[in-house]
Amino acid sequence: MSELGLRAGTPVGTSLIDAHAGGVGVMESVAVPDPEAKEDDKEAICHRLVLVCGTSTCHMAVSCSKLFIPGVWGPFWSVSKCLFHVPDVVRRTAMVPEYWLTEGGQSATGALLDYIIENHVASPRLANRAASQNISVFELLNKVLESMVQDLNSPFLAALTEDIHVLPDFHGNRSPIADPKAKGVLCGLTLDTSEKQLALLYLATVQGIAYGTRHIVEHCNAHGHRIDTLLACVGLSKNPLFLQEHADISCSIVLPRESESVLLGAAILGAVASKKYSSLSDAMKALNTAGQVIHPAKDPKVK
Repeated sequence: MSELGLRAGTPVGTSLIDAHAGGVGVMESVAVPDPEAKEDDKEAICHRLVLVCGTSTCHMAVSCSKLFIPGVWGPFWSVSKCLFHVPDVVRRTAMVPEYWLTEGGQSATGALLDYIIENHVASPRLANRAASQNISVFELLNKVLESMVQDLNSPFLAALTEDIHVLPDFHGNRSPIADPKAKGVLCGLTLDTSEKQLALLYLATVQGIAYGTRHIVEHCNAHGHRIDTLLACVGLSKNPLFLQEHADISCSIVLPRESESVLLGAAILGAVASKKYSSLSDAMKALNTAGQVIHPAKDPKVK
């Protein structure tokens, strides 16, 4: 304590893995509470899966029972009691106290999108155009795709990539195949080097990532989970195309009102350590708030 300049008796909330802090900051962001759900319903949170989607993506779900799922990390038990004889230290293991944590993941998501874009011959031109408009490359690509839907009279956005597909395992497959030697695939390439072709490749990559999330959700549900809602936070959750493709391919996505969910999760730990709240669960319910909800397209062909 003296090395940190803290007085004896100062409450200290221990740190969390960054993705776990994001889970704490978003897991209770319920868009529309179930009117029939009991206030102490421990199962309600078990229907949600958190996507902490940045350079890579962590897929985190909790359960009341111990679920062993091939190819997925866990189950990890989380306790809320102090594990060491250190006064006033809040010590935790996994993510949400008194639940088992299941953690899937994709080793490269944001990193894969960067790789696809930056290694295309049209990338420098696209970057210059984006800079001249004071927008990101992703925003510009999303605009290009919107224009292509109109110009090609496409029935919906996803139909643009009917001839181009991406298997996104460029950095192995963390879940649910659990094969670090897995390789990525680009299918449907031509000699086209235009910005529009790059936009299609970008869209197909986003779709490949979204199908990877769907594979994880279906695999977890086949082994005991009952996930029916996604919650997304950090970098890629700010990309509307990324979110809509995930919703269309998997299920509804709830965004937290607080854009910095990882920081909120860390702040929640501090609030509990300072005894502002009696438990982490109470703090999460008080400080997690839902923002926008992205629903799947109604047209069944979109999936």
